[in-house]
Amino acid sequence: MAVNRFPEEGGPGGPEAEAEEVPLRGYAVLAGTYLTATALFALGFRRSGRTLPARVPPWDVLLLGTATYKVSRLLARDKITGLVRAPFTRRTGTAGANEVMDEPRGHGLRLATGELLACPFCLAAWVGTSLVCGYAVAPRATRLAACGLSAVTVSDWLQYAWSATQQRAEG
Repeated sequence: MAVNRFPEEGGPGGPEAEAEEVPLRGYAVLAGTYLTATALFALGFRRSGRTLPARVPPWDVLLLGTATYKVSRLLARDKITGLVRAPFTRRTGTAGANEVMDEPRGHGLRLATGELLACPFCLAAWVGTSLVCGYAVAPRATRLAACGLSAVTVSDWLQYAWSATQQRAEG
């Protein structure tokens, strides 16, 4: 059951403002899924007898951060990964550099999932948690994968810098 954020009497936008559906049950399912997956990982990790790293070097935090950024953008904005978002979103436009803008559609869990999949900031928590779990279980493999994703991120930034430089030079 969805709950309207603002009653019919109006809210911040006044009585004429359109009430926006807030899919609270959908949010609860997604939050429960996230928490359950994280708890199951922690339980499995503990039962495996493995130990957590004593510390995570700053370089690895940077590597995992840039990899999280890249995977979140790929999932939320890439044209090709639109097939993952398609059941939950509709295309509303482009955002430059081969990125697209999608908006959530549907009601309830479908809408909540669309909101998650269309938001790179929202996805970052899920992606970052997954990478940290991978790092705890297989640090070398996770570091290697994060290295590849970070290299693509740096490449993207260099492409933007090159394009901006070229545009300035051409006037």
